[in-house]
Amino acid sequence: MPLTDIPWWRWRARVRSALHMLGDPAFQQECWILGRDGYGDVTDAVYRLVEDTWLDRWSAEKYVGSIFRDAAEAALVDTAVLRVLRILHQVGPDAPTSAYLQHHGWPEAVRACRDAHVLLSANDGEDPELPPRSLAVLGILLRTSA
Repeated sequence: MPLTDIPWWRWRARVRSALHMLGDPAFQQECWILGRDGYGDVTDAVYRLVEDTWLDRWSAEKYVGSIFRDAAEAALVDTAVLRVLRILHQVGPDAPTSAYLQHHGWPEAVRACRDAHVLLSANDGEDPELPPRSLAVLGILLRTSA
């Protein structure tokens, strides 16, 4: 199924982008740690994950049928959000990327984000192994897709 068959597909694309970056340790080393332009940072990814959806306030289950296809997607997204936010609150939103990546709970958060990313990507008919899109490419996708 294409990404755009979901009513709030733009929000889904932003959530998927965040989960992809948060769930890819190689990307984090190559882009975030090295400060590669065009991909934001950890805080930016968390913001994309929760800004429009308010997943920091309520369950992804609320969005089944509008952002998420089913309860399985929602459950994996909820797990990922909770794990990432726990670390964000412990480390702080303005900490350097390395502080998040060195947190004892980071591998568990990465795994949860990866699990959610893989399911959402597969359900959209996309290859979850492709590298994350830059924020510029995400912006183009959000403006031009119908």
